[in-house]
Amino acid sequence: MTKLAINGGPKAASDLEIPRWPQCTEKSKEYVMDSLESEKWCRIIDGADWVDRFEEEFADLHDAEHAIAVSNGTVAIELALRASGLQPGDEVLVPAYTFIATASAVACMGGVPKFVDVDPDTFNIDPESVRENITEDTVGIVGVHFGGYPMDMDELLPIVEEHGLFFIEDAAHAQGSAWRGQKVGTFGDFGTFSFQQSKSVAGGEGGIVVTDDEVLAEEASLVHNIGRPVGAGYKHTMLSSNYRLPELQGALLSAQLEKLPAENERRQENEARLVDELETIEGIHTLREDDRITDRGYCVYNFRYDAEAFGGPSRDRFLEALRAEGVPASSGYGLPLYKQPAFSRAQLGSMVPPGTDIPVNRHLHLPGVEEIMETNIRLSHTALLAEDESILSIPRAIEKIKRNVGEL
Repeated sequence: MTKLAINGGPKAASDLEIPRWPQCTEKSKEYVMDSLESEKWCRIIDGADWVDRFEEEFADLHDAEHAIAVSNGTVAIELALRASGLQPGDEVLVPAYTFIATASAVACMGGVPKFVDVDPDTFNIDPESVRENITEDTVGIVGVHFGGYPMDMDELLPIVEEHGLFFIEDAAHAQGSAWRGQKVGTFGDFGTFSFQQSKSVAGGEGGIVVTDDEVLAEEASLVHNIGRPVGAGYKHTMLSSNYRLPELQGALLSAQLEKLPAENERRQENEARLVDELETIEGIHTLREDDRITDRGYCVYNFRYDAEAFGGPSRDRFLEALRAEGVPASSGYGLPLYKQPAFSRAQLGSMVPPGTDIPVNRHLHLPGVEEIMETNIRLSHTALLAEDESILSIPRAIEKIKRNVGEL
């Protein structure tokens, strides 16, 4: 019996070959140098065209009519909220397990984020919890395609229509994902994406908003450019901030976007290999299979660990052993959003009109979220780009830990 690596044995995943990320390709250098040498570094300068080009390419890839590139994924959500008509004090439903920006954008725009549960089998917003939490003050939903796994649009869209809500798809993780053949980001009023360094289309920072609604697109374009159309000089028709994406990042992102389809194809192939093996291990629960998901983008890949099936070691102890075996896994987000100090009544109260009803988030208990907090194992999308068959060293490492669990 081979000793666990955490106790000095050899690593089971020593052959796991994960590529560096992000990647400075020759095409990236070529496009950025073209933008740099043009000396047109701001998108509103005459002749600047890299951000325009990136918007067109991204819209084409996602079958969207309009795309507006912005400085990051957080302000993409803020812009979508404002263009959707969010008013100070309005209530917006958000999942309680996601990156903080999904909810903090609502608060920073003067709204009240109301946290709803997620489904542990998908990590996505739970439609039943959405139904239970809608009130007369609810005006919209910001849902997340978590890890690139699409939300259940068949369940969510009828709820949105029934209650007359706006719907923003936070697709920061989901570049290239599709539901029933339709790319995510195009089901709701807006879809928002992030290009932060860890994402599958990486620009250091950056974001984009997509929509098929011409009126919403015009409103979003005004919001992103200090309340004026691009090229309109100094006539501003609304009060707004500057959310523009620089030309240099537009050039870099165009190069990164070109390689996304091939990379996503490789990720899908490796996910299938990985899941085939993980599903044979009792106590490891993979994401629910759903044939309505017809294409996948990725940011992270999640599965859940059952401590009882492994003989008792906690998820965190299991993670220690897994990392020692050479698998770069983590537990994901450290707190449910309703436990974050940023969403205390004092913090939220400073952002909304006096007299606004603010939930006491510290008293919230959402079982789906809390199950994930205790059981989640997270891999980066880069692990799904592993070379050759080295992805299979991940389930081998898990099996080794299970065989030798007495050492823990």
